Amino acid sequence: MALTDEQWAVLEPLVEACRPHAKVPPQHLRRTIGAILWRHDNGAKWRALPVEEGPWWMAAQTFIRWSRLGVWERLLSMAQDRGIGLGMTFLDGTSVRAHAKATGAAKKARLRRSGMSVRRLVALVAASAPRSA
Repeated sequence: MALTDEQWAVLEPLVEACRPHAKVPPQHLRRTIGAILWRHDNGAKWRALPVEEGPWWMAAQTFIRWSRLGVWERLLSMAQDRGIGLGMTFLDGTSVRAHAKATGAAKKARLRRSGMSVRRLVALVAASAPRSA
């Protein structure tokens, strides 16, 4: 997702205020932010980034590092404080994994032994036991 000049003009001051400052300033910050937005807009894997979005590993590394440092939360908060419309995001079941216990499936019931089934089990064991001569 290539950011337009208007979009970048709004986003750049927010990003600069929130991002961690390193010894070497990022050379391709606009392209990297665009790659991160493209990836999350399309739901693709990092390695599927188009070549024009830059190296996939740079976008992935930036996204992960900024996530750990809380940059995205600060950026969101600043954008909301300034009244910037961010649009909406929808998640569906194909992109959100849930634990098997969260699916609502019935739990396996314990095997209940009635008197009749115990007698049948005993008879079966007795019938299959080796016979002595």
